[in-house]
Amino acid sequence: MHIRKTGPFLLAASLMFGSVAASFAQDATQDLKKAGTETKNAAKDTGKAVEKGTKKTYDATASGTKKAYDKTASGTEKAYDKTAEGTKKAYHKTATGTKDAADKTADATKKAADKVDGKN
Repeated sequence: MHIRKTGPFLLAASLMFGSVAASFAQDATQDLKKAGTETKNAAKDTGKAVEKGTKKTYDATASGTKKAYDKTASGTEKAYDKTAEGTKKAYHKTATGTKDAADKTADATKKAADKVDGKN
């Protein structure tokens, strides 16, 4: 008879502990889902931050490259202008020097011819 009294007690205990165990399992499943969702959201946030940083870096690099290009173009134009100006000055000095040398040569040749002719 002693067994008959403990039977309902064991049945009630197993049902009670079974439902508690099931509720723990349900909480664990929900915790895993929540953890997975939080991990997914963190990965999305990290991806967005990397994308934003990459765009900023790209924009800064493009801006710096454009500035460098503009300064190089400006410097090249200035160098071209100075070279052209220097070439013109050198041309004019050479032309003037050549003309002076030609005039002196002509004068010397005329004086030499005059001496030969006895005009001097």
